[in-house]
Amino acid sequence: MKTRITEMFGIEHPIIQGGMHYVGFAEMAAAVSNAGGLGIITGLTLGTPEKLADEIARCKDMTDKPFGVNLTFLPSVNAPDYPGLVRVIIEGGVKAVETAGNNPQAVLPYLKDAGIKVIHKCTSVRHSLKAQSIGCDAVSVDGFECGGHPGEDDVPNMILLPRAADELEIPFVASGGQADARSLVASLAMGADGMNMGTRFIATKEAPVHENVKKAIVAASELDTRLVMRPLRNTERVMTNDAVERLLEKERKLGPDLKFEDIIEEVAGVYPRIMTEGEMDAGAWSCGMVAGLINDIPTCKELIDRIMSEAEEIIRGRLTGFLN
Repeated sequence: MKTRITEMFGIEHPIIQGGMHYVGFAEMAAAVSNAGGLGIITGLTLGTPEKLADEIARCKDMTDKPFGVNLTFLPSVNAPDYPGLVRVIIEGGVKAVETAGNNPQAVLPYLKDAGIKVIHKCTSVRHSLKAQSIGCDAVSVDGFECGGHPGEDDVPNMILLPRAADELEIPFVASGGQADARSLVASLAMGADGMNMGTRFIATKEAPVHENVKKAIVAASELDTRLVMRPLRNTERVMTNDAVERLLEKERKLGPDLKFEDIIEEVAGVYPRIMTEGEMDAGAWSCGMVAGLINDIPTCKELIDRIMSEAEEIIRGRLTGFLN
């Protein structure tokens, strides 16, 4: 299947693995890239330029296919060494960068000069248009269903994707709620040139996370996520657990007086305990509603091959059949 996204990133299938905290290590990115998609290393999980450089080198040892690095720009007291991270991405010969969070305009000239294609993650049409105007090559349009931060507009992909298609000139992929061939074909029908999967890729054999995390995703239904930090206008969709329900109770009790410090125990520094050690009630961790569509733990190759063969069946069989 050829789309503007496969052509842009030099990949076989229009499937991207989004950056995920404490998931996007070299093993994950290489497995997706080897299966024909675009694997992504999560830059801020590594934290320092030195560690990211080592991870890029490890990934190159595992695959000769294109892979990318996610750079999320967040306001913080102790900001990461973004110039250093950009430098090692360029020096490492990485050909794709997924940016997210704040406006990536400051780093774009360096990435573009190095011939790197930049895809920016957006939760609205206006942010997508801004990404296009500052020179991003593509956008990942992230609907309200997504795990992690869905923005504050609450627009699901059945509306957001066609709206993006109406407005954008650069290619975009659908993100949020993507799990299988049906997701891919529907996204293509609504104007996308591919899809970005996060939660679905956590439930794969190669995902470098604790088995408890994979089992939790398989066991969950579409009703098992919660939206936290809404009062702080930093909404995040997470898998429900004891810590999350405790956090929501604090939000209800404190109302407009809620401060980040009140919930720090439930959200700060919990990812290593969950993803690495499998402590499923340690705190809030990003998970999409798409968990309701995830019922197995295949290899990345099995997953991507299945998606592509079933997508062809849907397009050639079911959809063409309606015309006959």
